[in-house]
Parts: sequence; C-alpha cells; structure tokens
Amino acid sequence: MLDQRLVRLLSSLIEKEGEYALARLELGMRAPEVRLPPVLPRLADASETTLRTQWGEFEARLEEIAGFVKRNAADRRNPLRSDPAFRWLRSTYRELDQYARALRWVLTVTERSTDEPE
Repeated sequence: MLDQRLVRLLSSLIEKEGEYALARLELGMRAPEVRLPPVLPRLADASETTLRTQWGEFEARLEEIAGFVKRNAADRRNPLRSDPAFRWLRSTYRELDQYARALRWVLTVTERSTDEPE
C-alpha cells in the first residue's frame, strides 16, 4: 500500500505537470523559433503502480528540462530569459523539481524503513 505522503506528493506533482504543459505551450506560441524542452510523460495517477513503472522516465525528462532551463537562464544576452512564458516555465520546472526531490526522499526513507528488521 502506498504511503499517504507519497499519494499527496504524487497528486501535487500530477497537478503541476498540467501547468508545465501549459507553460511549454505558451512558450512555443510566443517563441516559435525556440526548440522547446521535452514533454513530460503524464503520470496516470497517484498509485504505486504508476510510481514503479513511470518514475524513471519522468526523472530523466525532468533532467532534460533542467538543462534547457539552465542553458537559457545562464546567458544574460538571451532574449528568452526575460520572456514571461519562459519565466513561467522556469518557475513551474522548479516546483516540479522540488516535488520530485521530496518524492525521492520519501521513497528512500520508506524503502529503508521496510528493509530494517523488526
């Protein structure tokens, strides 16, 4: 059975995925010449099955998004950096990353506690 903390984190993460998709779409409309960051794989639901089957791909895509955000935010001459759509995408990525880190921490703690002898 999935821990309630994980369910809440997964639910929040899934909600934030939708916001990322909208921010990515907005950026594509405002800057069609820019190669957009990858689409996040949509997590189906806040279940253990989803976590076990889709988490690795989700984390890999999140890393690709991190690279896109860092590259574009680092260059002070890049006009994309000041674009409101990019700032929204960057903000959404940061929140997704925080949820993902929290989720990874809870998973690690949960795995450790189930491995310990009683």
